[in-house]
Amino acid sequence: MSQPVRIYGDRRSGNCLKVKWTADYLAIPYQWIEIDVAKGETRTDDFLAINPAGQVPCLEREDGRILAQSNAIIFHLAGGSPLIPADSFDTAKMLEWMFWEQYSHEPAIAVRRFQKAFLKLPDDSIDPALMAKGRRALGVMEMRLLSRDFIVGDSMTLADIALVAYTRLADEGGFNLDEFLNVRGWIARIDQELGLDPDDGRVDAAG
Repeated sequence: MSQPVRIYGDRRSGNCLKVKWTADYLAIPYQWIEIDVAKGETRTDDFLAINPAGQVPCLEREDGRILAQSNAIIFHLAGGSPLIPADSFDTAKMLEWMFWEQYSHEPAIAVRRFQKAFLKLPDDSIDPALMAKGRRALGVMEMRLLSRDFIVGDSMTLADIALVAYTRLADEGGFNLDEFLNVRGWIARIDQELGLDPDDGRVDAAG
């Protein structure tokens, strides 16, 4: 990519941070355009002209083409890099976990975090099913990481980046990560691989 791409995102969003971290890790030049979801900036006419779905993250390539959906974006950015396994089955396994993250993990952990940390809702007004579903997702990860350092293969892949984004912030949604020691150890490994600060993405730290 000869010219910097544009990344539209909210630095408090795990989905947006996946894209930022992938670009940073691969030293891909980009222009970050901050979009405040809480202020309704994804609903402006200017932004809807870029992504009619009204969601971040969104990638604008140097040729003007637009790509949305966080896991699609990071897969595009990481093409030909070690973040995508060379073995085709391992690549499919990576995608399996990335699909699972969006279907069975993010809808519970990220949604509960949004309601608790962004909307400041009290626990008794949040759907209790979100805690149960989130704990179940963390339990699946705990078992996966029982005897391995990474989600797929012997090194970090996009599956790790996709899953760590909201997992490392799960406490902001009321989840107790001390109950998932393998997950905690994995978070520390991925944070180190990506060079992250513990406060990256946190609602309070972001102001």
